[in-house]
Amino acid sequence: MSVTGDVLLAVDGLSKHFGGVKAVDDVSLEIAPGRICSLIGPNGSGKSTLINVLSGLYGATRGSISLLGQDITRRRPDERVRLGLARTFQNIRLFKGLSVLENVMTGQHCRTSSGLFRALLHPASRREEAATRKRALRELEFVGLPDVAAAPAGSLAYGRQRLVEIARALASDPTLLLLDEPAAGLNPHETEALDRTLRQIVGRGITVLLVEHDMNLVMGVSDHITVLNFGRKISAGTPEQVQADPGVIEAYLGTGDARGADAQR
Repeated sequence: MSVTGDVLLAVDGLSKHFGGVKAVDDVSLEIAPGRICSLIGPNGSGKSTLINVLSGLYGATRGSISLLGQDITRRRPDERVRLGLARTFQNIRLFKGLSVLENVMTGQHCRTSSGLFRALLHPASRREEAATRKRALRELEFVGLPDVAAAPAGSLAYGRQRLVEIARALASDPTLLLLDEPAAGLNPHETEALDRTLRQIVGRGITVLLVEHDMNLVMGVSDHITVLNFGRKISAGTPEQVQADPGVIEAYLGTGDARGADAQR
């Protein structure tokens, strides 16, 4: 699902507090369509919390979220998926006992109408299941995993499980894809492949919001970067602008070259 216009996602004054802890504090940002936008910051800066609020896993304490001009602040996670917002998780969440193909098929659950018994009894439901399977196979082909479709998801190496999660998210037909540390645990070869995959995803008309610690990946692939520290936005701009921001250097990137800096964990 592709989209045109100036703003795809608008976040205004968003906060998420856990008691006295302000994990996200008055954050505003806009994401334009057709771009790779990244969210960076030190460990504990609120990045994953922000993604959890955007996807509906956490409710916002204050502020608003708008997707395609529609307020989704109080929408359930499944409703947000139907509206075009999909995500992956920092900690892989696959059904390890199901096949890779079955895992990817679950990504389309919110867009199908068939339950198990309906699928057994109604030809239309069986056709829907066949279409779901075909779409899942296409997404596995896209991420380079068609050869392991029948394998149990839990049997795959860590990097391949990351790709299965991305394929599952893509199967939901997103407008905006939130990726929470997709390069975590990947070797350099796998990270290079992820870089290519991200660019190909945007080539399909899908916008990406990337939360990532790998600065080489972030600075190389991002069109726009937002920096958080202690739950607040401290900088935003192009990779070049962010690298030159003294506040970012002090809070997060250190004094060395940002492209080669190791992220604080």
